Amino acid sequence: MIDEIAKQYEGRLPTPLIEEVKKEAKEVKLTRAQGEAIFAKLEQKYKYARIQPGEAIGIVTAESFGEPGTQMTLRTFHFAGVAEVNVTLGLPRLIEIFDARKEPSTPLMVIYLKKPFNKDEKSLEKIIAQIKEIRVHEVLTEISINLLKLHVEYVLNKKRMKELGIPEESAIKAIKDALKTIDIIEKDSRYTATPKSKEGGLPALYTLKERIKEVKVNGIEGIQDVIPKMENNEIILLASGSNLKDVSKIEQVDFTRTTTNNIFEVAKNLGIEAARQTIIAEASKVIQEQGLDIDIRHIMFISDLMTAKGEIKGITRSGITEEKESVLARASFETPIRHLINASLIGEVDMLNSVVENVMINQPIPLGTGLPSLITKLAKESKK
Repeated sequence: MIDEIAKQYEGRLPTPLIEEVKKEAKEVKLTRAQGEAIFAKLEQKYKYARIQPGEAIGIVTAESFGEPGTQMTLRTFHFAGVAEVNVTLGLPRLIEIFDARKEPSTPLMVIYLKKPFNKDEKSLEKIIAQIKEIRVHEVLTEISINLLKLHVEYVLNKKRMKELGIPEESAIKAIKDALKTIDIIEKDSRYTATPKSKEGGLPALYTLKERIKEVKVNGIEGIQDVIPKMENNEIILLASGSNLKDVSKIEQVDFTRTTTNNIFEVAKNLGIEAARQTIIAEASKVIQEQGLDIDIRHIMFISDLMTAKGEIKGITRSGITEEKESVLARASFETPIRHLINASLIGEVDMLNSVVENVMINQPIPLGTGLPSLITKLAKESKK
C-alpha cells in the first residue's frame, strides 16, 4: 500500500527521502490516509526547501560556515574513544580540510575486520602485528656494546616474535637491508653487528645501537600505533597513522568499510568521488562534535567545488580562488597587486559576472532581483 503511494511521488521527490519514509511507514504501520498525508506534507516541505533561481548560494554557504566557526570552542584535540589515539578537531581540523592540506596533523584510520576475526580476540595480536610498525626494540631480549671487540651484541626474543608471527629470518634481513655498512654474524642465538669502517669509535657504536633498535621488522609504514575497540558488538581497530593501500592487502581486513581521514590518500587509491564523500564525512563529524548545525547541502556544495575538476583543490589563493574567472575577484582575496599586474600584462578582460567585482565598481550584483533583465517589445508603428 505504501509502495503504491510512493510510486506516485517518484521524480517529484528525491529517492533517498522516499525510501526513508517507506521504511518508517512500514515500521509504525501507517494507514493509507496517513501515508498520503505524509507524502503530501513532505512534497510541500521539499518545494519550500528548494533554492530559488538567483539565490546567492556561495555567500550563504560561506556565512553558514563562518558564523558557527566563530562559536567553536578551543577544544581542538579529542581522544577517539580511547586515551591513546589523539585526533585534531574543531576549527584547526576544519581549516585542514578546506585548505586541502596534503597530510592531516593527526592521521587516523578506522579498520574493520572480516568475520570471524571481528569477534575473535585470540587472533587480534597477530592481526595488529601485521598492521602496526614493529621495531627491533620491541622484539629484543637484550642489546649491548662490547667495548673490547668494538661491536654491538643483541639477542632477539624468539617467544615474542612467534606470538607476533614474525619469522626470525625476516627480522635479520630487515636489519641487514636497513644497515648496509655493518656485518652481522650469529653465534649461539646471539647476533653481533660490526661496522665495516673502524672510524668513529664509541660514539659511532652508540649510534649504531640506536639505529638497530629503530629498524622496522614488520607492519605497515606510517602506522605507529593500533588500538582495538569494541563497537556495535564487533572489534574495530583505531590506527594512529594512515596507509590505505597497504592495509587493503591484509587478508583479515574488511576494506569495504575501512576509512581514513587523509583525503588525498582516499583520492589516490579510491578516486575523486570517494574523496568528495570523505570531505563531507570529515567536515560533518567536526561540526557535530562541536554541537553545531550546518545544513548538509552547504557541506556538499563546498565538497563539490573542491573536487569538481577531478583533483582536490583547497579554498586558498593557489586553489579555488586562483581559478576564478574574474580578475577583480581574485585580487580581492589575496595578493591584489600580483593579480592586477598579471592581468594587465596579458590584457585580460573582466566580464563582471559575479558578486565581488560588481560590489567593487558599485553596480547591482547579478543575483536575486538583480539577475533578470527587462526587455520591452514595442508595438510596430502602423504604416501610413
